[in-house]
Amino acid sequence: MSQSIRHPEILEIARRDGKVTVEHLADHLGVTLQTIRRDLSDLADAGKLERVHGGAVLPSGTINIAYEERRRLNAEGKTAMARACAAMIPEDCAIFLNIGTSTEAVANELLHHRNLLVVTNNMNVANILARNPDCEVVVTGGALRQSDGGLTGDITTAAIRKFKFDFGVIGCSAVDHDGDILDFDLREVGVSQTILGQSRRKILLADHTKFKRKAPAQIGSLSGIDVFVTDAPVPPGLAARCTDWGTQVQVCLPDTLDTTSV
Repeated sequence: MSQSIRHPEILEIARRDGKVTVEHLADHLGVTLQTIRRDLSDLADAGKLERVHGGAVLPSGTINIAYEERRRLNAEGKTAMARACAAMIPEDCAIFLNIGTSTEAVANELLHHRNLLVVTNNMNVANILARNPDCEVVVTGGALRQSDGGLTGDITTAAIRKFKFDFGVIGCSAVDHDGDILDFDLREVGVSQTILGQSRRKILLADHTKFKRKAPAQIGSLSGIDVFVTDAPVPPGLAARCTDWGTQVQVCLPDTLDTTSV
């Protein structure tokens, strides 16, 4: 079966079931697992699917994909970004880590930092850093989002305004071609905006999959970010905008965990 026939059928199954798996598609289409993986990668590159562990899902437009899928998605890239971000953060400072699987990866990389004050609205981050005896962890409070352990709402933003952070580290759901930083949950957007407003140095973590996604709510722009950490080269037009804005782009390659700055 040719690629031109397989791709439409894969998309039809994804629209019908919401998700496709490599093994099921290989059996259904009578091709190898490697062929299906290439097909899914091609469809993801075209923005028609999003790769997840063991398969793919339809790209999100107004609803985020499930937390467990996000946690597995591009784990190597997130680890590379997290190591680069942690290397920017000295000991003896105050930081904020917000909701997201990328910031959870940063928390893991901070387990050996000393004399940190970490404020977070992410219960998963708090649980990770509870293992670091040299880290004081403050949880903001707020309405618990049971799907991913995030805390949002007026209580959250009021708590954040009580601090001034040396570093504010946030993730997002999508980065638009014009540099807009996007998310799905309006309450989370308000929290992220407050974090940035209370931070001396602002760091955004967004892997390459975020360039292919869409989300309806705007957090802000890369023009207001000091360092943008990602795991693949940024599209040329957006890279040029970042240069004009003075936003440092740090590209972390997951295969070698090397980093380059532009």
